[in-house]
Amino acid sequence: MVEQSFVGCPLPVFVLLLSAAVSPLRASLKNVTGDVLGSEAWGRVAAFGDFNADKQTDLFIVRGGNELRIFLADLKSTPYFSPKVKLSLQSDGVLITSVVPGDYNGDSQMDVLLTTVPSAEAEPNSPLSVVIYWGQNQTLNINHKLQLNNTYSDEPHVMDFNGDLIPDIFGVPTGGQTPLITYGGEVMTTGNFSATRPMYVPHSHAFIDLNGDYTADLLLTTLAADKSVQFETWENQGGNFSKATSIVSKPKEAKVIGQSVFADFDGDGFQDHLLPVCEDDKCLKSVIYFMKHGSTEWIPVLLNFTYANTIWGFVPQDSTHLQSLPITLHVGDYNMDGFPDALAILRNTSGSNQQAFLLENVPCKNTTCSRMFDVHWEISDLNQIKDAAVSTFFDVYEDGILDIIVLSKSSSEDSAIHVLMNNFEADAYFVKVIVLSGICSNDCPQQVKPFGVNQPGPYIMYTTVDANGYLKNASAGQLSQSAHMALQLPYNVLGLGRSANFLDHLYVGIPRPPGEKQIRRQEWTAIIPNSQLIVIPYPPQTPKSWSAKLYLTPSNIVLLTAIALIGVCVFILAIIGILHWQEKKADDREKRQEAHRFHFDAM
Repeated sequence: MVEQSFVGCPLPVFVLLLSAAVSPLRASLKNVTGDVLGSEAWGRVAAFGDFNADKQTDLFIVRGGNELRIFLADLKSTPYFSPKVKLSLQSDGVLITSVVPGDYNGDSQMDVLLTTVPSAEAEPNSPLSVVIYWGQNQTLNINHKLQLNNTYSDEPHVMDFNGDLIPDIFGVPTGGQTPLITYGGEVMTTGNFSATRPMYVPHSHAFIDLNGDYTADLLLTTLAADKSVQFETWENQGGNFSKATSIVSKPKEAKVIGQSVFADFDGDGFQDHLLPVCEDDKCLKSVIYFMKHGSTEWIPVLLNFTYANTIWGFVPQDSTHLQSLPITLHVGDYNMDGFPDALAILRNTSGSNQQAFLLENVPCKNTTCSRMFDVHWEISDLNQIKDAAVSTFFDVYEDGILDIIVLSKSSSEDSAIHVLMNNFEADAYFVKVIVLSGICSNDCPQQVKPFGVNQPGPYIMYTTVDANGYLKNASAGQLSQSAHMALQLPYNVLGLGRSANFLDHLYVGIPRPPGEKQIRRQEWTAIIPNSQLIVIPYPPQTPKSWSAKLYLTPSNIVLLTAIALIGVCVFILAIIGILHWQEKKADDREKRQEAHRFHFDAM
């Protein structure tokens, strides 16, 4: 990946046409677990983050229930990920239930938040303790930590509530109903949140822009008076979350509610609400609903879970098992067409088989919706993984193409890890954006690099022109959810489709503190496709001063361009050589004729 300026040259049209002709739009997967993890492919992948600030995303893996291993990425070595950092809690007698990396004290070094339960009381409803282990010089020390005073009834939600670019912790203390916010910083303080309804457990709260003003809003999953699930949107108004601006009930037929997820499903530049549900308690009938931005209507975008006379469905959470997860979709644009796809765990409703499936975002086949999901039932390397429990996207090779990680049940208590490389053959384009904290830039404490932070709340949106000349938009929020194995990446990969046009506009917005009316948003123009943009919003209150570093990731089009240019050069050289040879023969013939004429005249 080569660092580039913001100036580039348009590619030759004939090369683009050649690319389109030789690159059919399809994808396949290849199992590369051995190359990526070697013999260490076991444990529970719990989070992603750049722990050592080298611009490569590392893996946070929990083993044995009480040990955290951080696998640092090094794409120049084999395997690519190696367990370099270890934090064992065995002596504390606890089990780790979740991992949320982030810079919780504002020193631009990555810390790690863990939720734990006592090993002797490891039950699904056990109160959760929260402890933060402070990162120092790219290490973790079991004695260098902060234990929060409260225990929680559900996994806390990490977000930047007060817009100071330091993650805060939002959760309901055990035995209470009022959410408590623990503000991050050198000195942590707490405050209550003015919610009027009890939170639903397991929640799927989100901290993401829901009204298009580039400032993160707050969505809460709560319980209505009749104990049914509802979704409250608390818009950020002048830096404040003062009241719920809208409340939407769950779909009427839904019995088992999965985790909400937010994505620009229809490619209009606004975030939409996706909700996987079951319409019966045993999940014999599963549905994925979609709520468009600005609407309150639930529209089904996947109803047909039948393949080869077999009915598949979501896997409901096992209330008797601590590590059992709620129904979850993990979204990502695997084919870079600008429309986010999803991964889901489905089980055979008439058997015990449980697998991961890719759900492709395709145009709707009727007029009731604009887009829908289509299940890829036959992907061999994915189908070979039996007893799958979790599946998510991850850019393993840092090339802008989202690969897949699947966790499956094994004979031991730890999961088996499978890494599948996305052999995407069409030369589509992307832009990869990561927004840092902006607390510092080149003057960070202890001369640390500001890259190793997971910053929740930034919002990214681009506008460009597609290959047919139509305006194209897409948007994404960064680290909008953190609980219940959300497994969100610390960056966003936005597909551009097969258009090699520059991005006309790319907007980045960050949360703002209470009372600040001015939206914190900056715009960049003429962004080169297939590039990674690292945005440093420093100083945060002055968007015009924000900086961005752009790194170019060459694609197959570069190879095609080189082949085309070399071919043209060889062809021209061949013509020159032939003409030169013909001219030399003509010169030799003319010289012989002149010599013959001279001798004849002499006679």
